[in-house]
Amino acid sequence: MKILIAAASKHGATAQIATAIADELRVAGAEVDVHEPEQVTDLAGYDATILGSAVYMGRWMPTARALLARSEVQLRTMPVWLFSSGPLSDSLQPRDGGEAVAETATRIGARGSAVFAGQLSRERLHVAERAVTFLVRARYGDYREWAAIRAWARSIAAELTGAAAVPLERIADPPAP
Repeated sequence: MKILIAAASKHGATAQIATAIADELRVAGAEVDVHEPEQVTDLAGYDATILGSAVYMGRWMPTARALLARSEVQLRTMPVWLFSSGPLSDSLQPRDGGEAVAETATRIGARGSAVFAGQLSRERLHVAERAVTFLVRARYGDYREWAAIRAWARSIAAELTGAAAVPLERIADPPAP
């Protein structure tokens, strides 16, 4: 089973989630490629796709939305899962990546989606991003729940293999940035 994971990540936190998902799928026996959305030109050769994006102001990043749009026909022919990363509080909950993403997910028959809390690191933000962070009163910190991310990946592996989801060997959390 060959799986593509494409994840748009502005500051690296969503890329780390994609890597954790890939690690779990590899433990389950899958061959997994992880790429940024703009690197993906064709889905030929993949048996399944997981597409994710960091969420800013309730929307997926443009590169992830563009991949979803340009690959829609191919995505209809394979199992697809979507994930969003980035909300830090209830007031910042994404709208499933935006209405356009939700509509496309329905059209392609996405098998599932997940929203994972994100990470906000002051050191990685430029001045304008810090200003927005201040205005919305977002708190800096790493809110990602690695156990939930891994469990979601294991559920995908179980669905693809037809096996019951069983706990897999724990893979260490990625190092803090």
